[in-house]
Amino acid sequence: MGRKPCCDKVGLKRGPWTNEEDHKLMNFIFNNGIPCWRHVPKLAGLLRCGKSCRLRWINYLRPGLKRGCFTESEEDEIIRLHSQLGNRWSKIASHFPGRTDNEIKNHWNTRIRKKLKLLGLDPVTHKPVENGEKNKQEETKSEDVIKDDEIQTTLDGTETDDLLNNYEILCGSLDSSFSKEESNNPSMATQEEDCLKQWVDCVDSFFSWDNFIHLEEQIPFPWL
Repeated sequence: MGRKPCCDKVGLKRGPWTNEEDHKLMNFIFNNGIPCWRHVPKLAGLLRCGKSCRLRWINYLRPGLKRGCFTESEEDEIIRLHSQLGNRWSKIASHFPGRTDNEIKNHWNTRIRKKLKLLGLDPVTHKPVENGEKNKQEETKSEDVIKDDEIQTTLDGTETDDLLNNYEILCGSLDSSFSKEESNNPSMATQEEDCLKQWVDCVDSFFSWDNFIHLEEQIPFPWL
């Protein structure tokens, strides 16, 4: 089960706080302290929920807050603590008097995280990422080289001879069928001749034409 809500939030005001609301909250806390955040809005005369009053006080109104940009030393310390504590922003903020955990978290996500990436560091592990990327690139290149070698092997040696022999047998069978069909039906011979040309074009699309340069010398093409 989740935590019980601080209030029903019916008829409560939302959005930016006004100066009047800030003064009411500050005056109440300075005079009465913080008995319980659930009761503060009603006692201070505010139409806000207890959580909104707590965040407004901690992040904007409480004394001793440090405003302004983070220094280089503060950023370096945040990086060091984040490498040890991770995203435990409240513990990190305890090392920076006057800074809030919300402010440190926002600065990390908007600036420091990008800074680490530009330096070639992983924002989560704080370790260099260049070696991993180089290894991935080398593995990809080696896989491409292996694939190229396999393709070249299939087009060399005995496999090429087998392909030529099968091609010659097919052309011979088709040539004999052409001679029989031409005498009976000339239009049928033309259709079969077109089919053979389409088959040759299909072979060209799968294999490099350089491997078939000598086909014209070895195999008689009936349509040439």
